[in-house]
Amino acid sequence: MIEVEGIITSETNYSETSKIINVITKEKGLIGIMAKGARSLKSPLRSVTSKLTYGKFIIFYKEGKLSTLKEVSILNSFKNLKKDITAISYSAYLLELSEGVIKQNSDPKIFDLLKESLIKINEGYDPLVIMNILELKYLDFLGVMPIIDSCAICGKKTGIITLSSYRGGYVCLNCYTNEKKVTTKTIKLIRMLYYVDISKISKIEISKESKNEINLFLDDYYSRYTGLYLKSKNFIKNLQKIKVD
Repeated sequence: MIEVEGIITSETNYSETSKIINVITKEKGLIGIMAKGARSLKSPLRSVTSKLTYGKFIIFYKEGKLSTLKEVSILNSFKNLKKDITAISYSAYLLELSEGVIKQNSDPKIFDLLKESLIKINEGYDPLVIMNILELKYLDFLGVMPIIDSCAICGKKTGIITLSSYRGGYVCLNCYTNEKKVTTKTIKLIRMLYYVDISKISKIEISKESKNEINLFLDDYYSRYTGLYLKSKNFIKNLQKIKVD
């Protein structure tokens, strides 16, 4: 029996009263846990085994197999986040994305980045910006990080004029052909977002134009290079369209 710090990323009903939860943990990566009787109205596990639960899980651990849940102590209920449909939608995508990333790379930093991102969304920070920061950082763990410190084609560090998913990152004036141009602020911002410590964010001031340019770049980049096609991202895109309309 061990204790792990984790976040429930998904849940599946099992039998009439139980469920299986997937939990990203700091200590053991992604693990599947059987929560016996958790769907029963009188079960103490009912309220602590839903998606977006962040806490300490005491489990009977079986490496490579389904573990069994004994009890959960909540560390953060994300109460504010759960009151807002937009925040919930972005958070649900981050959970699904994190599952996809950790299946390819079990680095414990993935747990910390997910936890810090959810905390910031819960504190009221722009979920689109937090999502983009996490997406950008995760590209490192997926082994397909764009080049954002020099031109992706020639390696030149000066004269950068745009950002192209097709070309793999920054594009300088000499290598530019007909790629869509982005603002100078966006070129600078994407580097800042990559290097920022999420836990230390205290203010986010980014223009709507730059937010849109960064989001479109990352959307296209993920489609081209990661192989991750997530249902929750389609919901986010529809949500963004509704806001624009």
